Amino acid sequence: MTVIYQTTITRIGQSAPDALCDRMLITFREGAPADIEEFCFIHCHGELHGTLQPGAQFELGERRYPVTAVGSVAEQNLRELGHITLRFDGLNEAEFPGTVHVAGPVPGDIAPGCILKFIA
Repeated sequence: MTVIYQTTITRIGQSAPDALCDRMLITFREGAPADIEEFCFIHCHGELHGTLQPGAQFELGERRYPVTAVGSVAEQNLRELGHITLRFDGLNEAEFPGTVHVAGPVPGDIAPGCILKFIA
């Protein structure tokens, strides 16, 4: 398996954990506008080395999730802005163009220093 994207969470916006209650995790690279940063898990932006598509694996800390659907602009948003909305619902078709769906339980222990990866 090849790591196609890896980054480290550096800060957590004040309202970011609230999205986890809705089975969502929203990321943005460092330097996000303040009004957006409040709702995001902020990370040092990594480079995308490959294609983000269903069948890949999403890894957060020690937990791995299969990617079940990728929205039409999710890969571009990740590459350019470090922005992605992950939904922990296992849908096989993306609900929104910027969403990546994964199967598995919502993580509960995300902290600065946590490593986020996509593996193909």
